Amino acid sequence: MTLITSTENPIYKKIFQLKMKKNRDKMGKYIIEGPNLIAEALDNQGEIEVILRTPDFTMQEYDLKGRKIPVYTMESGLFGKLSDTETPQGVMAVVKKRIYSEQEFFLDQGSKSNIILLDRLQDPGNIGTILRTADAAGYLGAILMKGSGDIYSPKVVRSAAGSLFRLPVLILDTPAEALSLLRKYGKRILCTALKEAKIYYDADLRENTAIIIGNEGNGVCREFLEGADSRVKIPMEGTIESLNAAVSAGIFMYESVRQNFRQ
Repeated sequence: MTLITSTENPIYKKIFQLKMKKNRDKMGKYIIEGPNLIAEALDNQGEIEVILRTPDFTMQEYDLKGRKIPVYTMESGLFGKLSDTETPQGVMAVVKKRIYSEQEFFLDQGSKSNIILLDRLQDPGNIGTILRTADAAGYLGAILMKGSGDIYSPKVVRSAAGSLFRLPVLILDTPAEALSLLRKYGKRILCTALKEAKIYYDADLRENTAIIIGNEGNGVCREFLEGADSRVKIPMEGTIESLNAAVSAGIFMYESVRQNFRQ
């Protein structure tokens, strides 16, 4: 067993680069950390390129036969420098990003499924939680608008809890492009709003629906507000104007689940 002990090691250097978004974008790869996420990647055809472990971490729980995935052992202190957590779990991997085409996103996943669209959301915890909830609610996938947080950042990857390997994500540049595609594939477009909006449980959220969740501070952009088929809101009591973006998204998505159960 060869032990990686130096920051000058080329494997260490290559993986260290992926801690920065610009390098993740350039290389088309990202880091996952912890035994659960690696198991999720292996179970859901995630393209793992390399696995790193500390000397005391055993690989017995993983079936790597026939996968041809290189496994390297790294000194614990050095591993800690790569880790994004205060208490490293002893194993991480480099995964190739899955890039979806329009065809793969809209047609291969089922034409009647719902979509969640994130309009410039920034908080990694919100983004990851929404992706995880969309996966659990049986949504077709998620669309992220340009200007949203990086879905491959460590915090989003952790919050999504493996859903990145199952839930297709499409990244689009402009609201006009998003609206055009949603209409092309017959989606009813609903956006969240505080004014001139119907209560969410009075809206039809059963199928062929795209729900737009706006930026944490500024809400949904004007183009989506004007281009949507309908606006929906969550009723509020007292002086509270709105809920956390991930909480709101969860309420809308599970209202669609509830409505489908009642059909």
